[in-house]
Order: sequence, then C-alpha cells, then structure tokens
Amino acid sequence: MKTDIEIAREIELKDIDEICKDLEVENYDKYGKYKVKLDLRYADKKKEGSKLILVTATNPTPSGEGKTTMNIGLSMALNRIGKKAISVLREPSLGPSFGRKGGAAGGGYSQVLPMDEINLHFTGDFHAITTSVNLVAAMLDNHIYQGNEKNIDPKQIIWRRCVDLNDRALRNIVIGLGNKTDSVTREDKFDITVATEMMAVLCLATSMQDFKEKVGKMIVAYDYSNNPVTVDDIQATGSVAVIMKEALKANLVQTTENTPAIIHGGPFANIAHGCNSLIATKTALGIADYVVTEAGFGADLGAEKFNDIKCRLGGLKTDATVIVTSIRSLKYHAGMPIDMLASENLDYLEKGFKNLQIHIENMKKFGNNIIVAINKFATDTEKEIKLVQELTEKLGVKAIETTVFTDGSEGGVELANQLVELCEKDNKFKYLYDERLSTKEKIETIAKEIYRAKKVVYTKKAEKEITRIEGLGYKDLPICVAKTPYSLSDDPKKNMTVDDYEITIRDVRVNAGAGFIVAYTDNILTMPGLPKVPNAYQIDLDEDGEIVGLF
Repeated sequence: MKTDIEIAREIELKDIDEICKDLEVENYDKYGKYKVKLDLRYADKKKEGSKLILVTATNPTPSGEGKTTMNIGLSMALNRIGKKAISVLREPSLGPSFGRKGGAAGGGYSQVLPMDEINLHFTGDFHAITTSVNLVAAMLDNHIYQGNEKNIDPKQIIWRRCVDLNDRALRNIVIGLGNKTDSVTREDKFDITVATEMMAVLCLATSMQDFKEKVGKMIVAYDYSNNPVTVDDIQATGSVAVIMKEALKANLVQTTENTPAIIHGGPFANIAHGCNSLIATKTALGIADYVVTEAGFGADLGAEKFNDIKCRLGGLKTDATVIVTSIRSLKYHAGMPIDMLASENLDYLEKGFKNLQIHIENMKKFGNNIIVAINKFATDTEKEIKLVQELTEKLGVKAIETTVFTDGSEGGVELANQLVELCEKDNKFKYLYDERLSTKEKIETIAKEIYRAKKVVYTKKAEKEITRIEGLGYKDLPICVAKTPYSLSDDPKKNMTVDDYEITIRDVRVNAGAGFIVAYTDNILTMPGLPKVPNAYQIDLDEDGEIVGLF
C-alpha cells in the first residue's frame, strides 16, 4: 500500500472557502488555500440537537490501534450516510513527528490534509505557546534581577521554559551563568510545549477574556513566606494575550474526502490532559450535527480526563463513546511476541481481551452509550473478529468491524449507522468523582476505579505538596494523572493481566490557571528524549522541494 504522504498528495483538495460555505461559516481568516482560522464567536452557541461522540481506545501498543484514523474515517462515514458531521482533533507536536511516535493526522485513506503542514508548523499555534511560556520565564527572571519586588524565592520557582521538541539534555539545566549582569544563577528545567500549563489553558479557555483570566492565575513561583506568585503578579498577562491572539482561534481543514475537520490544541495525555481545545469542540457543536472528537492514548488516560476535566470545566457531555481496538493489539496485550501477531491465535486473543473489557467497564462508569470499533488489519481472520464480537456482546456492547484505513468512509458506514442509533438514546452521562472530595480521595478513586490498582502510595514530596495545595484553597479541582500510557498501571512493563499492584504518586502540582491538579506517577517525564533512530533521520526535501520521509 502507498505511504500516507503519497496518498495525501494524490487527493484533490477543495479550496477552503468551499468547505466554509458548506458549513455556513462566514467569519474566518485564511492561511493559504487550504487552512483557515475560525472566528471565536462560533464557540458561543451549541447547535440544536448536535451530538458529541468521543473516540478513545485500548492501551496503545506497537502493533497499532488507529484511534485518530478511526475518528477521521467515522466523521467521513457519517457524512457519507447524509449526516452533517465534523472531525475535531488535536494538533500534532513536532516532538513525536521528529521522534518515534509519528504524527497525528490519521493514516491511509482517512487523513486530515494537508498532512505534511499539519504535522509540522501548521498555523504556528505551538510556536505562539512556546513563545508565551518563554516570555513569562524571561519576565520572571528579570523581575528577580531587577530587585525582586515580590520577594520570590529562587528555590521555589516552578515555571519552566519549553520547546516543542524531544530534547533530554534540557530536562535539568543551570541558567544565569557568566557575569553579574547575566541574571541570577539558578537551576531550571524545560518541558515539551505540549506538557505546559499554557497549552492546557489554551485548550480549556472559552474566550479571550477567559483565557486572560486563566493565564493571570497561573502560579510561577512561591515567595519566601510560601505565598504563590502568579503571572498577573509579574505583569505578563497582557503580553501573553497579544502573542496568543491568533493561536486562540480554531483551525479548519479538510479530510481525504473533503469533509471538514477542526484541529486545535494538543496536550499529551500521558503528561497533560490530552484533549483538543474547548473552543474547537464548542465551535464544531455550533456548526455541525455530529461532532467526532478524541482524547489522547487509551481510555484510562485520555477518556477519563476528557470526561472528568474537559467536560466538567467546559459544561459538555458525551452522547456516545467509541472504543477503538485491533486484533493485533489485543494479542500483544496478552504477551504474544510482535513478530507472531499476524498469525491466528484465539487463545492469546481471548486472554488479551481483558484489556478491552476493562476499558468497556470503565467507560460505563461515565455513561451507557458505548460501541467498539475493530480496526481491521489484513492479517485478521474471520474467527478472530467473530471471537471479539462475541466476547464484547456478552458485556452488552456491539463491536463493529471497520476498514477506514484502506477504504475511507466506505469502511465505516456500519459503525456510522450504529452510532446514529446509539446517539438517540439517553447516555446518562456522569463524572467519576465529586470534585469536593479531598485530593487524595480523587486520586485514589481514579487509581482504583480506572487503573484497577490495589493501593496508592505517596512520596514525602507528594504529601507535602498536597498539604500546601489544599492549604492554599485549591482542593476542589479535578485531577490530571501523569502516567505511562502503555499499561493500566504506572509501570509500562507491567502486563494488564497483573491484578495486584500499587501506584506511586511521586509529586503533585496545581495548575491554578487551567483549573486542575496534576499528580505525577513513578518517573514520568515532561520532556521526552529522542530514540536511537528518530524519524528525523528519514525526513528531507527532494529535488522538487517536496517533503519526503514523513510517514
């Protein structure tokens, strides 16, 4: 089969003006011929009867699940059966594009286009976020250098600089070396842009005014009396708003079948809350009848945060949830060697089904309208597909075979028809926990109900931070757990069949602007590193100036 970029280049794109006309959208700014920024006013009002569909997945594996591809293919299939549908996705980070994971624009015949631009600089949103974060850092250090009016304790600075690349050398650094005029010498750290609170604030703001209020509340440090010092305190809020003026607007593009897609914001789900922006989702709900959105990684991370953080803070509720899985990934979860996944093995498949079962059970805790999408690979057999469908049926949920990667919308028609019926039922949407519980009670509810841990263990540092956070009045905030996506536990090597394990919370931090508390498990990193053979080795420009080697 052709590569993703070869398929993308064969597609005849519509002028984005035509897409806007079909959506009855008039107020936008064009970024070339195929991309626009939509006016913020479209996020103000939900269209009567519009449906919100969340696409999530089983825990990711090297064998592939295809969550983003399914999201795009499903939105195209809904349009194919006559529904006005739109796909809403996160923006890809440059880190994984040049690293190992790859981009986030779908695959095969279910992509968003122009995929090379989307996976690289796109409309510059991430550059604006990076600049905003580093501006705050520069103003913070300058405040200390110029007299430290706010009495900031350099040992308690929590604001970090960022870059949207995987660069392990920046995890721990020293700044201010050199002459006396080169600022105060201190230790510092870099995060990848998608892990920053600025990214979270972009994705949870509902307007420019709301964005400014959230930015102003972000804590950058503590003073010598342990009082928080905010972005407002160092007078950086206005300048940040200016930098972020255009980045706050959602981006509209199109799919391989010229259906509309909104792409905006991109926090990782393993180290952040993993959802595209509220502005993007609310805009889609204002201009389409069916909105197909996604949350990062597996349902244990992305979907839980989508429901407990994004929906809670944004006043949303889902009408249905799609859990994407594949025969190959379920066999991998059972311990089957990756070089054997192409061979039929019902025993491994039934054992690995436990991962899907747990995610189905977990999603029922948020609502009852659930469907499973089996992303079919060429090596899957009829017996394997039938077994998963039978096991899923026993849980009261349908499993639909799909081929959107190879067939585009045609491969998702059955799933689309089933979803339309499902969305007409009351989903009985609810949150996992009451935000008024203590910080520990909320963490333990997630760990035990979603991750199936027997116990939660806290380091002394985490205990101390929880006490400080609650003492400052931030107790009634939802929880964002930072953990590995590759296992239900906090250990990526721990197979999902292990029933008796503990989860360790090593640190806790309040994102006062975004409005949630981050609990860090084990040794989870907020600045990834490059693999031994990164994607960057393959990416280049050919003699005609075309990008090659990009997926």
